[in-house]
Amino acid sequence: MEILKIKGTIKLETGLHIGGGDDAMKIGGIDNQVIKDVNTNLPYIPGSSLKGKMRSLLEWHLGLVGIADGEVFSSKYLDNVKLQSEEDREKAKTFLKLFGDKEGEHGITRISVGDCKLTEEMIEKYKKNKIKLSEAKYENVIDRSNGTAKHPRQTERVPAGVEFEFDIRVKVLPEDNKDEFVEMVKLGLSLVADDYLGGNGSRGYGRVKFDIKE
Repeated sequence: MEILKIKGTIKLETGLHIGGGDDAMKIGGIDNQVIKDVNTNLPYIPGSSLKGKMRSLLEWHLGLVGIADGEVFSSKYLDNVKLQSEEDREKAKTFLKLFGDKEGEHGITRISVGDCKLTEEMIEKYKKNKIKLSEAKYENVIDRSNGTAKHPRQTERVPAGVEFEFDIRVKVLPEDNKDEFVEMVKLGLSLVADDYLGGNGSRGYGRVKFDIKE
């Protein structure tokens, strides 16, 4: 077995909000905080958020949504008529090998997405007060009857320009096609870059750019 590593950086092109719990109520404080490392108090991107977004978008892109009638897509649906070609079925098999097959035919998930920490360069700039790692953005609800804003609340975001490191690892067995795994991971990252990461994407949050280093 080989452990394939795909590493690089994530650059924020717009503010990013991935929520973190806050058990303390603060008067005048931020309502929706971003998730932070409990030891350093620095923001990070949970690996589960990136992996979940990749899986969801790949399911849509490969035409797998709806085939399982609301269930998780698995190998028992590979003969569905909606997968019209052998190429479609092969891509679906690669997807199942990467993210897991509950029917067991293609085994448990092979992909592991680590938490994305700030790059060393970002941390150094932050320590020297050259950059900020959070900003507060006001959000409002518009009253449709009179056109006025109401219920203002503050949402914390990691600002545009901040960079994180990502580290994706894939278990490759002797019978696997490694290139197919690499291409699907790249496709998943590309789909996330075309869409958004985190919350409030319809408001322009979470636009990101991936740079694969190795």
